[in-house]
Amino acid sequence: MSEMIIVRPDKCVGCNACVRSCPAPEANITKMVEGGRFITTVNPDRCIACGECVKTCNHGARDYIDDTDECMSRLEKEKLIIMATPAIKSVYPTKWKGILDWFRKKGCLIYDVSFGADICTWAHLRAIEQKKVGNVITQPCAAIVKYVETYQPKLLANLSPIHSPISCGATYIKKYLRRNNPIAVLSPCIAKKNEFEETGLVDYNVTFRKLSEYFEKNGITIPVSNAEEYEYKFDDQQGQMGAVYPRPGGLRDNIWLHNPDINITTSEGVHKVYPELDMYAEMPDFKHPEVFDVLSCEFGCNEGPGTATTQSIFDIMLTMKEVEKEAKSRQKSGFMGRGDDRLFKKFDDELKLNDFLRNYKPVTPTPVPTERQLESVYESMGKHEEADRHYDCRACGYRTCRDMAIAIYRGLNTPDNCVIHAKYVMVARHSQLAEQHEKLAEITYECLELSDKLKGSVDSIMKNMETIGDSTSKTSERAGVVRDLLQNVVSFCHDNSTMDSGSVSQLITILETTISAFSALDDNVNATNESSGIIKNSISDITNLVEEINQTLHKSTEKK
Repeated sequence: MSEMIIVRPDKCVGCNACVRSCPAPEANITKMVEGGRFITTVNPDRCIACGECVKTCNHGARDYIDDTDECMSRLEKEKLIIMATPAIKSVYPTKWKGILDWFRKKGCLIYDVSFGADICTWAHLRAIEQKKVGNVITQPCAAIVKYVETYQPKLLANLSPIHSPISCGATYIKKYLRRNNPIAVLSPCIAKKNEFEETGLVDYNVTFRKLSEYFEKNGITIPVSNAEEYEYKFDDQQGQMGAVYPRPGGLRDNIWLHNPDINITTSEGVHKVYPELDMYAEMPDFKHPEVFDVLSCEFGCNEGPGTATTQSIFDIMLTMKEVEKEAKSRQKSGFMGRGDDRLFKKFDDELKLNDFLRNYKPVTPTPVPTERQLESVYESMGKHEEADRHYDCRACGYRTCRDMAIAIYRGLNTPDNCVIHAKYVMVARHSQLAEQHEKLAEITYECLELSDKLKGSVDSIMKNMETIGDSTSKTSERAGVVRDLLQNVVSFCHDNSTMDSGSVSQLITILETTISAFSALDDNVNATNESSGIIKNSISDITNLVEEINQTLHKSTEKK
């Protein structure tokens, strides 16, 4: 399938709003990237292109691709067929005629999808009357079709085989009007591209939002019309009550105009219709309504994800009411006031029901993991107890913890994206940090005690060094005095000839030896003084360092 929903990773904040709003359980892939950020991308093979995430994302991380640029390029080369869906009137209440006129001036043929909707109503009524269908789920909504094909393939037996209004109109143009020009549809729906690719009936899906962007980018001004008139000169017949299909229950209202006894139930909105489709799949057939009329968008196609309309729901419904009045007035203007009967008589005479039937392409569903297979996933999420597995807080985007576990098992998410898991990890890390803090505090206090003792020991050493310095200085002075005295005695002995030479010689030797010893003592005293100075300087450095350590440790304890 073509990629339609796109993601801008730099704008994704990992808020899980897209996952929370998405009805397709395998359409989103959430991963943790560098820096601990979470981003959610799209799996195009499992996305139903309902566009709900585009409407939900407040950060501009989600957008979509349609065929507007390709269509405009083709428009410059050849004549196109433009099919306008009836929602154009509610999206552009004062400009829709101007937009169609702009395309007409480009050489395009303009057709009304409302006429295709009338064919769709006729085909459903005839198929029900002729018992060609049983209880059916309607399929004008392409997102619904894609959901059934992808996630509820067993409902394909219930999915109406009647083409959507657009495809009914395209079939009529190609087969009955014999027009072979490329077809572009002006639509409010992103998912219609899926339908066009599967059926091959339409070439381009041009959404209103991208069309507006194209006009703005190219400086194209569409004239405004204040005339509250909803009739337009199309290149073929304008539709009648098919014009109200875009509103919730539009198909139902059309069928009830012809047969109010048909049992029809409606459902709209992603948070309602898809769970009810799942419920429908589990119900016995006898409980199904004859027609289950379903739309993905809560307020119908008028507020589809491809509209970007500025109209309020009240404005839209007022427009639809006016469109309905106008359609009924044209309906009554027919032969003998029975225009609708005349139109359906024309269909009976000219159309073949089988031409408006389609087939579907089921997708092989992904197997659901067993509880045993999920056990290790729960453990990785920190959900060790049964109660932990039913928090169902939806912070991850999924409805239940089990849905999240299944997504993790399928590789679509990560345990780190589970709030409860993250909470447990945070608490565990906090406990570890608290324990480390306590140990660090103990070590800090021990260091303080040791540093205080070291400081005291250094002070004692310094005092002893001062005593040593004084002692060595005095010893050096006394040794010098004695050495000088002895040298004088030696000199006297050399000069005094009256003394016995042997005695003198012996005395001189003794005195010289003593002088040499005192000289060595003096040298040692000097060396001791030098070493003492070096030691004192080193001890002074140690004292300063100890003081710095003490101040750092004290600051550390004060912060704690």
